[in-house]
Amino acid sequence: MKGRSYIGVLVLIVCLNSLLVKYHSYFSDEEDKIYIIYTDNTRNNETSLLLHYKSLLQQVTKRHLPKTILQYYKKSFSVFVAKLTKEEANKMAGLKGVVSVFLNQKRIWPESSSFDDKGFGPLHTKWNDSCIAFNFSCNRKIIGAKYYLSTSNEPLSQADFESPRDSKGHGTHTASTAAAGNPVTIASMLGLAQGTTRVAIPSVRTFVYKVCWSTGCFDESIHAAFDEAVLDGVDILSVSLRSDSIDNTNHFKDVISIGAFHAMRQGVLTVVAGGNFGPRPASLHNLSPWTIVVGASTLDRRFITAVKLGDNRTYEGVSLNAFDLEETLYPIIFGGDASNTILDVFRRKSRFWKLNNTLDVRLVKGKIVLCEGKEGVEEAFRVGAIGILMYGPTLPEKALSYPLPACFLQTKDVTGIFKYISSTRNPVATILKTYELNDTLAPVPDLIAPGVNILSSWPSNLSISDILGETRKSEFNIKSGTSMSCPHVSGAAAYVKSFHPTWSPAAIRSALMTTAKKMSPVNNRDAEFGYGAGEVDPVKALHPGLVYDADEEDYIKLLCGHGFNTTAALQLITGDNSSCSEITPGSARDLNYPSFVLKAAHPKQHVSGRFHRIVTNVGTPFSTYRAIVTAPRGLHIYVIPSVLSFTSLGENHTYVVIVDGVLKKSMVSASLTWDDGYFNVRSPIVIFDERAERVATSSTLRNVVIITVVVIFFSFAIIIIRYKELCIFL
Repeated sequence: MKGRSYIGVLVLIVCLNSLLVKYHSYFSDEEDKIYIIYTDNTRNNETSLLLHYKSLLQQVTKRHLPKTILQYYKKSFSVFVAKLTKEEANKMAGLKGVVSVFLNQKRIWPESSSFDDKGFGPLHTKWNDSCIAFNFSCNRKIIGAKYYLSTSNEPLSQADFESPRDSKGHGTHTASTAAAGNPVTIASMLGLAQGTTRVAIPSVRTFVYKVCWSTGCFDESIHAAFDEAVLDGVDILSVSLRSDSIDNTNHFKDVISIGAFHAMRQGVLTVVAGGNFGPRPASLHNLSPWTIVVGASTLDRRFITAVKLGDNRTYEGVSLNAFDLEETLYPIIFGGDASNTILDVFRRKSRFWKLNNTLDVRLVKGKIVLCEGKEGVEEAFRVGAIGILMYGPTLPEKALSYPLPACFLQTKDVTGIFKYISSTRNPVATILKTYELNDTLAPVPDLIAPGVNILSSWPSNLSISDILGETRKSEFNIKSGTSMSCPHVSGAAAYVKSFHPTWSPAAIRSALMTTAKKMSPVNNRDAEFGYGAGEVDPVKALHPGLVYDADEEDYIKLLCGHGFNTTAALQLITGDNSSCSEITPGSARDLNYPSFVLKAAHPKQHVSGRFHRIVTNVGTPFSTYRAIVTAPRGLHIYVIPSVLSFTSLGENHTYVVIVDGVLKKSMVSASLTWDDGYFNVRSPIVIFDERAERVATSSTLRNVVIITVVVIFFSFAIIIIRYKELCIFL
């Protein structure tokens, strides 16, 4: 077994109210705005670079004093930030040496036991440790922490800490979910989900970058964090962050896409959250093909909360109810029967309680209230209800905690409760404490990366819910979203990187994808569009046999071949003098990606396509791989050549995949596996037509589907925990 190296993993910590933070702009059109100016990269000296920036500003301003350079980056980007009028920005964009000008669009609790540095040795010399804070202490676990304020001088909220310290909980939870935390025994959220929290890499060291505040996350801050992370020596960036733009295709103005490209150029892999808008078409965010995009999935456990009526009938629903009413029965009332008539509130409004003062405190206080939907929790809590029952057509996948006993039920079950209330003079009920149930009916496997009902560390000064008036606190909390799944995959990538420090980001992605366990399209309607390459096995990913590698030139060819062929647009991403005229544009089908995706021109008609791939031998020096193809009836898939023989490690071989046939369904799944008798290098093949686009999500880079969505093998944390000497960064 190969030895492991000291590597670095970055968590780009974001801490806002949403589980997946978005960044946005808030400026009006009438005033000077903050612009990000992206220039060429011909000046390496900091002094000459700064003079160049000032010269550019002097060429566009008519004012007596030159514009102040608010911020500039000199490590990975040739970028500076300045206040400009719209006219000045347009002039700036036309200057020689300026690639692009665009508007600036708008953390972690170190005392958590997950970040205890007990047993950690001295820092490796490759790491530039830095801890910038007045109320934040680093140690041998958290070896660096930085924060970035916006140059807009927007005042901070009273809830914000002007330091890397987490004030919302999102950063602490994501950092300790899988990629940064230590194993903690007897962990729970107020008694729920009791057990030991285990992580991907127990010996990980953490470097955190806080770019978000209560007012939002700004591009300039994200730029700076990416820039400094590369200088700090990180190897994996875990980014639980998304843009609020509905246009996922514009890589030129997406700071995460640009930052990830520059990180990739320096050998740093970026893992990003896919977003929390699924499952529905075109719901995926962060689509750059040089990243790994992660979706969220359910676990093989469920949190069940039961409601018991006075007639002894019981109904089961979903919530995180840590309150114990000791089976005491309380009066139950329908919200529509408790309207605040003093304020002339209609019965229908009080069913939903979306507004304050819709319920009559005299009718509700001390009772369990039944309402439609889940927006009425704050109103029920405000008027002193003892508990709340919510209902809707289906049960939610994720369980939520509330500041009072609560349960979410299905509409079909609530029918019985309504009948009981209407037929009983003094209806009563109780809400039982939540219990955990192993979901034995869950498909195996049936997950992407764990992102639903995830127990992880939580700031000790924050309540477990964001409902006004909630006072309960816990060292751990249960949260859901792709923000929670992203660090699981980051940890798996870091594990592979620790054994193969010279592998490129694409090679690591390939190893995770081609060794992933196959999932069943029967149990998952969207098939590969929903779960990607399959269930990742980090231990198996250490030895993939073959890898599909790609570098900066491959991605530039892809961009040039798909409409991103203007010099300014291309150079915005590359940051250098790259030009599409100097290279042969590439097809999306020929990006050296460990998956194959083909869109049919018309439904139920003949479809054909050709893919070129290159594989690199990382298994054994002398090996012969044979192609094994599985395909549905009526679809023919040929591999030329069908046998690849290697005589040394690092040797490359090319091959072609030809797809030909009639697509009878809107989407079909196939696969290609290279097998040498020991290694099985599997790649998914997806053929679809326009009908499938209504139920599946594909990248807007034409036929490139983001099948980097990977899933996690639950026991891997237990398997690798014994490797105490492993030491990586987050």
